[in-house]
Amino acid sequence: MKVVFHVDELPKWSEAMKNIHNAKTGCPNLQIVLLVNGAAITGFLDEQYQDFLREPGVEFHACHNALKAFKIPEEQLPEPVTVVPAGVLDLIKLQHLGYAYIKP
Repeated sequence: MKVVFHVDELPKWSEAMKNIHNAKTGCPNLQIVLLVNGAAITGFLDEQYQDFLREPGVEFHACHNALKAFKIPEEQLPEPVTVVPAGVLDLIKLQHLGYAYIKP
């Protein structure tokens, strides 16, 4: 099974982390993507989320448009983060590939 968690508000990072942890506990072979766009994009730089970014089995996608809007250079993002051209298009692509959509 595959799932994409979509976070576009900074306060939703914590809830998404809990949801992902619970999903992985219930289904260890789950393929997980955390797509972040909008104001939540700043969470990639927030120290309180840095440990989570090393979570095995989770892909992290950052919206290029959100990075640009919040003036965050791609080079500032932690190593495991992949920049996608547009968060909305990434969601469409992932859902087309069979990923279930979860918005905490």
